[in-house]
Amino acid sequence: MRLNLSSMKAVIPIAGAGTSLRPHTFTQPKPLIPVAGKPIIFFIIDQLLSVGVNHFVFIIGHLGDKLQMEIERAYPNLTKSFILQIDRTGIAHAIWTAKAEFQDADQILIALGDTIIDDNIQKFIDTEHSCFGVKKVQDPREFGIAEFNDAGFVIRVIEKPKIPISNMALVGLYKIKEVPALLSAIEYNIENNLKTHGEFQLTDAIMRMIEKKIKFEAITVKNWFDCGKREILLETNETLLKKYAVNNKTQRTFPNTIIIPPVSIGENCNIKNSIIGPYVTIGNQAIIEKSIVSDSIIGDFSTIKSIILKRSIVGNDASIKGLSQSLNIGDNTEIDFS
Repeated sequence: MRLNLSSMKAVIPIAGAGTSLRPHTFTQPKPLIPVAGKPIIFFIIDQLLSVGVNHFVFIIGHLGDKLQMEIERAYPNLTKSFILQIDRTGIAHAIWTAKAEFQDADQILIALGDTIIDDNIQKFIDTEHSCFGVKKVQDPREFGIAEFNDAGFVIRVIEKPKIPISNMALVGLYKIKEVPALLSAIEYNIENNLKTHGEFQLTDAIMRMIEKKIKFEAITVKNWFDCGKREILLETNETLLKKYAVNNKTQRTFPNTIIIPPVSIGENCNIKNSIIGPYVTIGNQAIIEKSIVSDSIIGDFSTIKSIILKRSIVGNDASIKGLSQSLNIGDNTEIDFS
């Protein structure tokens, strides 16, 4: 049975500077970096729309005007608001900054704007209690971590512990039914300057709620991609291309070019004399000539000529030109261009 979502709002913090993905995030907000043919933030919006959420609160900061412009362009009919977080002092502070936009909601979904969950999130909607997603990780010290009992109720959460209490990481999707209690917990931590790792953490607010006897369930998800690092971004691109790239974008042909699926190729691209794929996302109006590209993300309006690219991320409007040779080689000859 599906719940009435008329009073549920999605709160999406996307104010981070994306320092781990520099230089790309100097000019491009991390949530707008494309994977499998569309920006990270669009996957999140589409996923929430698919389960009936229709009111969005975006908390913006670094390059927030670009984020707002692209979201407005792609989702003109979406009920949405944009709140600027000037002082970036943690996710809990971001949520506090936007409280006027959702404090009247019966419940909220908090979705981190650089995290893609590859699972059916309807189970978050259907869960009786407040909840958040978890997934087992190899190094718990890099994440918010949850400890829960056999019934799935959370006992403790902590942000990036030096000595982990478990190996179940929080994946960046939270359903909060007790909205006033969340805001009260955040307010208490801010007023008392209770920070972890120099920031006001959402995990600390949730822990305070748990101490107040509010129940949280831990929901295990199948796949989760924290797209804050280059290697994870490329892994996300590969995984989502395998799942979603069967469309007419892969059916086009280009002169003297081999396409090895799965790939996603944007509109009005000029590609010739090349090998593309597998696991390649190419933005709109890109130019690729005499090149081999695999396991890579290529931005809009980029030019790539006479080069071999693998496991690479190329930003928008970039230009890469390699060495083009015309050779006349005799017998028993060895040439090393390395």
